[in-house]
Amino acid sequence: MRAGDLAEPYPAVCTDDDAMDAARLFVERRLPALLVLDRDGRPYAIVPGSQLLKVMVPDFVLRDTSLARTFVEGDVQTLSEALAGLSVAQWLPGPRVLPTVVGLSADVLEVAALMVTTRTPLVAVVESDGERTRTTGAISAARLMEHFLDQP
Repeated sequence: MRAGDLAEPYPAVCTDDDAMDAARLFVERRLPALLVLDRDGRPYAIVPGSQLLKVMVPDFVLRDTSLARTFVEGDVQTLSEALAGLSVAQWLPGPRVLPTVVGLSADVLEVAALMVTTRTPLVAVVESDGERTRTTGAISAARLMEHFLDQP
């Protein structure tokens, strides 16, 4: 089985899109990761949901999580406040990690190995005609596990 056989349509956002709209898409569709495309439809980033929360957590709390206890829940800004006026590109945690991408002919074990080594729940599947690359879909960890569960 090849990546092109397992790839499914996956909702994506563009780097220029509004961050709030992207957050709503992520939440409403209960996505494992946000697939971000550049203006030409090529994968720009795949950001797991856990990393999207970084905008909410002060750096000093990331360095010492016990400091989170000093905050009263009402003192933490809402996601709406944190994302107001930001584009998707501005929201993404830095430095940017290049997305995990495979071609249509990649073997499913190769896809699984990439997920494991890059610690991502999503791999973008692309097609290239030599001049242009376009995203055809994605494979989620759940879809890949489903495939391996169904194997005899």
